[in-house]
Amino acid sequence: MFSLDWIYYAISWILLTWHSAWDAIGVSASAVIGTNWSWILAIVFLVVTVRVILFPVFVKQIKSQRAMQALQPRVKELQEKHKGDRETLQKEMMELYRKEKANPLMGCLPMFLQIPVFLGLFHVLKRLDPANQGKTRYGWLVDQFESASQAKLFTAPIAGKFGSTADELARLGANGTTVKVIAGILVLVMMGTTYLTSRQMILKTGWAEDPQQRMIQRLMLYGIPLSLLVSGAIFPIGVIIYWVTNNLFTLGQQQWVLRKFPPLVTNTKPGTTTARNPVQPAKTGGFLNRNKPASTPAAPATPKIAGPKPGAKPTNPKKGGRPAKRQG
Repeated sequence: MFSLDWIYYAISWILLTWHSAWDAIGVSASAVIGTNWSWILAIVFLVVTVRVILFPVFVKQIKSQRAMQALQPRVKELQEKHKGDRETLQKEMMELYRKEKANPLMGCLPMFLQIPVFLGLFHVLKRLDPANQGKTRYGWLVDQFESASQAKLFTAPIAGKFGSTADELARLGANGTTVKVIAGILVLVMMGTTYLTSRQMILKTGWAEDPQQRMIQRLMLYGIPLSLLVSGAIFPIGVIIYWVTNNLFTLGQQQWVLRKFPPLVTNTKPGTTTARNPVQPAKTGGFLNRNKPASTPAAPATPKIAGPKPGAKPTNPKKGGRPAKRQG
């Protein structure tokens, strides 16, 4: 059977390393405002570590999405050409993706690569039970294990969860109502930030023309956040902190990358497409009004016609052009 111990060891090592770093800096191990910040910051910087490692993959994801966007007109042509012949359409589209070196699954790769990290942290935090006999497993010391099992966020233990039993709460020395309130708020924040990360990417890159790609986009936008309403009840509070931090990091990272590499096409709704590379309006205002509006070329001036001088006889241009009559 395939063992995931290497993931548990890796997650434990990163978590303990960051906790030791914050402890060495002077972040108090005791609770401040009901929170053990050294452990909370260790979870937050576990996210930072993982995201820095996965940053090249994230850039590849953006490039792959750009390639998929560039192929949308050709995909639409294939859909019109093979309307009603789904099998041929799929073969033609796969051949197109292969020729252009575009991977439809690349958009989900960073999320898939983070699943082992999530599962590893879930397993490690789930073990933080004072009654656990295997405290030194995965490289932990006994005092580290006991410190982490007592770590809290606003008096709610990071090992506690919305669905914790009365026995689990008693061993953690936690109040059931407090754990449910903190966990419930965090689950709602987790759902909201998960929705926002998907929405931000779709609004910036546009809805896909390919029905399968659009279905994946809808799943990520609506399906995953809604599923967290149920699954969030079994997540330890420390895992939800990881998820929320990861979402916030994703929002900032996507904003930076999408500004640096603007999308080729911007779709606001399925089936609605704007022109490629639209001309952006000139920026106005700015700090202390330093950015002035772009000047527009002045229209050519209409030549002025001089009027008749005062007292002069009116002239008839039609008559002026005729030759004078000869005298007989």
